Amino acid sequence: MNLIGELFAAILVLFGALFCGLSAFGLIRLPDVYLRSHAATKSATLGVLCVLTGAFLYFLFYVEVVSIKLLLAIVFVFITSPVAGHLNGRAAYRSGVPLWENSVQDDLASVLEQNTSSKP
Repeated sequence: MNLIGELFAAILVLFGALFCGLSAFGLIRLPDVYLRSHAATKSATLGVLCVLTGAFLYFLFYVEVVSIKLLLAIVFVFITSPVAGHLNGRAAYRSGVPLWENSVQDDLASVLEQNTSSKP
């Protein structure tokens, strides 16, 4: 059972490292701040969660210790990273950072106009 658990932990760590690399590639290649924020938030969060889960499983199967610190780190990253990405995108949009010129749709333009016109 330990061998299967260690193998599964190693696969999770490898999968997480690949997703973190994909996230770094997305940060370099994507054209605007909104798409870059999406790449950093989605794939980096999944990558970090896979690496932390792999480390947790490794300690569980190999060292036979339940690491509360790793569990807390998993929960903290799972909660805070998507919220931070959303707030970064919202702040960029509200401060007037333009969308990519090939963007097809801007769903928030009408909502932002209504909010600014209704203020005294």
